[in-house]
Amino acid sequence: MKIKFITLNILHGGELLDSILEFLNKEDPDIIALQEVCESKDLSLPKNLRTTSVLTEYYKNYTLKFAPEQLWIKEGNVEIGNAILSKFPIISHKIEFFDVKYGYYPESPEKTDFSKDPQNLQHIEIDIHGTTFNIINVHGIWGFDGEDNPRRDVMSSVITRRIKNLSNVILSGDFNTRPHTHAIKNIEHYLRNIFKDELKTTFNVPRRLKNIHKQNETGYASSVVDMIFMSPQLKIVDHYCPAVDVSDHLPLVAILEI
Repeated sequence: MKIKFITLNILHGGELLDSILEFLNKEDPDIIALQEVCESKDLSLPKNLRTTSVLTEYYKNYTLKFAPEQLWIKEGNVEIGNAILSKFPIISHKIEFFDVKYGYYPESPEKTDFSKDPQNLQHIEIDIHGTTFNIINVHGIWGFDGEDNPRRDVMSSVITRRIKNLSNVILSGDFNTRPHTHAIKNIEHYLRNIFKDELKTTFNVPRRLKNIHKQNETGYASSVVDMIFMSPQLKIVDHYCPAVDVSDHLPLVAILEI
């Protein structure tokens, strides 16, 4: 059988949530890993700040697990983090922070530096017809560039410690780090980088340029930060990066056969 997997940073809870839903409906994936997902019980807030509720109501044939990273209050009582949706039964769900822990970190509306924000690794085990698969969803350490730094070294260590003794691994997300870094190469000792050297960028460049916080931010047209890694023994039958306007990032799609 074939399994379709999609990862996407959905941008601030899904600023283009209707377009995201339309895209996912068309692709009909079995497993979805999302970053920048929001959760709030306040029904007066816009739906991009209530992503988990919207997705749970809309996709009744999936199970959703949410891994909050921090609490926002400037737009309401809102948590933001990672989420995985699976059509297959979920056996377990674990969350591990890289260094900075979950909490409320006061910020001004003009905030442009997210390098000290908490980020986590979300790990679920799913049962696919009697075989356990490990799905790991990452929102990586932010920075003003995509190069190695001490926090990204910690991130890489946490990830490699998690994956090195696992089988049937699908690791994906917005790593906020470029493929040539030691942080990513450490992961490649254990897992296959599905899009290795194939992509020029994983940003939706026109939209990204509309949303930049600083006029001197550059390099999006040549930055690959979103990635999918899989255990070497898994058989990949197709993979692609659709040029769709659903976020400031582009989605990645991989199809494997088991």
